[in-house]
Amino acid sequence: MTFSTMLSTMAAGMLRTGGIFVLTLLGSLPLGMIIALLRKSKNPIVRGIIHVYISVLRGTPLMLQLLVWYFGPYYLFGWSIRGWRFPSLILGFILNYAAYFAEIYRGGIESMPVGQYEAAEVLGYTKAQTFLRIILPQVIKRIMPSVTNEVITLVKDTSLAFTLAYQEVFSLAKQISASQTSFMPFVIAGVFYFVANYGVQFLMERIEKTMDYYR
Repeated sequence: MTFSTMLSTMAAGMLRTGGIFVLTLLGSLPLGMIIALLRKSKNPIVRGIIHVYISVLRGTPLMLQLLVWYFGPYYLFGWSIRGWRFPSLILGFILNYAAYFAEIYRGGIESMPVGQYEAAEVLGYTKAQTFLRIILPQVIKRIMPSVTNEVITLVKDTSLAFTLAYQEVFSLAKQISASQTSFMPFVIAGVFYFVANYGVQFLMERIEKTMDYYR
């Protein structure tokens, strides 16, 4: 296999990696906010369920969770898992990262001074208006560094898709390296991951600067 063929093959794998990354963010960021709000529910049953969910998803390996989501329907219910590989992969990533984002959101919300809520109430804002117009913009600004760290981690965690034999860039690197007895595929994969992470970091820093209200 020539270097150009190797590069094009792994570039195609990087597109699949990018698909996992984008779909995970689109699902986990809003879901994490919902979970964070439910975590603060006045209903103790809801709080308990959410607490267990977060504890389990953060306390067990993502690799194990992917295996459970993929093979679980077959072993538990006898369902066919044909065509279930990619959906189970995305489901596993979204639910896992939503748990982490939920705790980041919760920390940001709880860091807001009580006076903000009291002032909004005096001004006649409803609870929804207070959260969406006053609290949420400040929370997003405060949690951006933590969110950036998680997003960068997600780029690297996409390599765990090899657990379900999904042909992303890391899986292809392993296959090509084994067949060609060459270390070069891993070097190419490392460069791909580095460039992707650098792009994510650059974008997140630009977003953070646009939210710097004090300047």
